[in-house]
Amino acid sequence: VACSQEEKLWHAVKITACVLGTSLLIVTALVNSVSWYVQNIWDALGHFWQTTWLKFYYLIEGKEWTIFLLGAALVPGLAFWCFNGILMVADVTGKPAFITRYRIQLGKNDPVDTKKLRQAVYTALCNQFFISLPMLVPMFYIMKWWGNTFSKELPTFHWFLVELSIFTLIEEVLFYYTHRLVHLPLLYKHIHKKHHEWTAPIGVVSIYAHPVEHIFSNTLPVMTGPMIMGSHIVSIAAWFSLALVTTSISHCGYHLPLLPSPEFHDFHHLKFNQCYGVLGVLDYLHGTDTVFRQTKAYERHRVLLSLTPLSESVPEAPKKEE
Repeated sequence: VACSQEEKLWHAVKITACVLGTSLLIVTALVNSVSWYVQNIWDALGHFWQTTWLKFYYLIEGKEWTIFLLGAALVPGLAFWCFNGILMVADVTGKPAFITRYRIQLGKNDPVDTKKLRQAVYTALCNQFFISLPMLVPMFYIMKWWGNTFSKELPTFHWFLVELSIFTLIEEVLFYYTHRLVHLPLLYKHIHKKHHEWTAPIGVVSIYAHPVEHIFSNTLPVMTGPMIMGSHIVSIAAWFSLALVTTSISHCGYHLPLLPSPEFHDFHHLKFNQCYGVLGVLDYLHGTDTVFRQTKAYERHRVLLSLTPLSESVPEAPKKEE
């Protein structure tokens, strides 16, 4: 009996080894094949973007100031206004329903006050043309001093991801502390109160701010990373565009599928003294998100992966009858 059990055990071990070994070989083969295809696609894309960049570079005749204005101002500006143009149509008309059904603060901006909207658009344009644009002049000379910004060779995608991580961390630190600073009573009254006129924000409100706040809280936190890293103009254009679209999402008032959650910053506009940062890391460390973490908004603070609005799947608790 003992011998029979040993034979069965040995047989089981051999079968297990055979299955595991075969599985390992198959997985290894698949991984190698996938890696080979991904690397080929990656190389082809890299070659495409490098070729496209060189064509553009020679078309502009290597004029650095023109390249810088196009990359640091025009491309991000188009990204901001194209994205917010779609949102403003939904804000004013209530259509398409695919967007408006994902409203965070139900019953607010339904539709948006057109007079307030015009004021927000006017202020945003003034901030872009009379503050952000002039601030690009000293940035241009700093980038020119680094000597890498207008290189004919594009940075690798891996390096851009490293830069993106550094940019994001720098923005989080600078924005969090400057944002808390303008919430001090004196500064809030004379500077930051303008931005908080919108307790239920919309996308364009992301840069609806007092000029001083726009310099220190909106623009410098985004510009500082590329200036420290001496980044390529293509990296700057991508980062500026990403930063503007991301902050528009944070203010848009809609929790749309597959986009980053705007619940965190929307809650800040609703309650004023919570959720000061971008990522939420410093809020967690400083305890400025404790109230937020006890709300339904915190439960909804995730990427929506279905078509059901989170206001329906995670509804507010019914109010107690008095």
